Amino acid sequence: MIITCPHCKKEHNIDEKRIPPNVRMARCQGCGQQFPLDIPREETPPPAQPQPSPVEMVPDPNPGSAPQSEQETRRIGVSLSKGGVGKTTTSVNLAAGLALAGKRVLLVDTDTQGQSSFMLGVKPKGGLTELVTGELPPEEAIIQARKNLWILAGGKSLAGLKRLIDRKDYGGELTIAQALTPLEKDYDYVVVDTSPGWDPLTVNVLFYVNELMTPVSLEVMSIQGFGEFLKSIASIQKFRKEVELRYILPTFRDMRVKRGSEFLEEIEKIYGEKVCAPIRYNVRLSEAPAYGQTIFEFAPGSNGAQDYRDLVRKVTGEPDLFT
Repeated sequence: MIITCPHCKKEHNIDEKRIPPNVRMARCQGCGQQFPLDIPREETPPPAQPQPSPVEMVPDPNPGSAPQSEQETRRIGVSLSKGGVGKTTTSVNLAAGLALAGKRVLLVDTDTQGQSSFMLGVKPKGGLTELVTGELPPEEAIIQARKNLWILAGGKSLAGLKRLIDRKDYGGELTIAQALTPLEKDYDYVVVDTSPGWDPLTVNVLFYVNELMTPVSLEVMSIQGFGEFLKSIASIQKFRKEVELRYILPTFRDMRVKRGSEFLEEIEKIYGEKVCAPIRYNVRLSEAPAYGQTIFEFAPGSNGAQDYRDLVRKVTGEPDLFT
C-alpha cells in the first residue's frame, strides 16, 4: 500500500502485513518527521524477519491509546515582579503574532486588572477563576478572540482565586497547572501573562510554564527589579527544574537615551543569545489598546509591529515568518 507523509508529501510503498500490531506511528525517512499510522489491521502475525521498510516504525508506548501529538505544547510565561515594563503588551502581541503565523495559541491572563481581554476588545463572561472553581466549563471560560487565538481572561475575580490557593493545606502551587494541563493539547502555545509583584498566582505560573520571557525596560529601576526576580526564580528552580529563563526582552528602547544603550550592552554581555532584539519605544503600542486591537491590526507598518514580528521569529525559530 502507499503511505504519504503529511509533512513532506513523500510517498512510501510498504507492505501493511509486515507492520507489528503495536505500531501506531511512523517516521518518514525523507524528512524525519513522525505521523500517525492509520491502516486496517489483519489477524496475521508479523514475519520473524521483516524486510526493510522505507518508513521507520515507532512502537506505541501505550498500546490501544490514541496517537501522541507530534510536538508538545510550549508553555511560555511572561513575567517580572516589577510593573510598567510591558508584560501585558508583550503577552498580547506575542500571542497575536504566533496566531498570525498559523499557530494555535491560548493566552492566559493571571492579572487582576484583566487588561489582556481589554486589549483584544473582548468581554468574556468568565475566565481563569471560573475555570478553576468549576463555575464554567472550558468551552465557556475560554473564548476565541481572533483566528487561532483564544483567551482565558483574568480580572478582579482572581482575588478570590488567590484566597482559594492560600486555604489549601498542600499543593496550592499546582492549582493553575492542574486546570490548564488537560486543555493544552488543543494548542501549540500557551502564553501566560502575570501580574507585577510576587503572589500565589505568580508562583502558580512558575509551577506551570517551562519557558520564561522577561521584559526589562532599559532603566535602572527595571534592571534592579530584574536582579531580584532572578533570585526568586532560583528559589523556584530548587523544586521545579523544568522552568527556565529563555528570553530577556528589552523594552522601551529609546535611541535618544544614552544610558539605555549602555544597559542593553551590559545585558547582552551577560546573557548573550537569551537577549531578544529590543522593542523600540513606539507610541502606537500605547494607542492600540484603546481600539481593542493588536499592534499588527492597528499599525502593521510601525516599529512596534516590526519588533514584535522579530520576537515571534525568535520564539518559533522560524526566521522566514511574515516574509
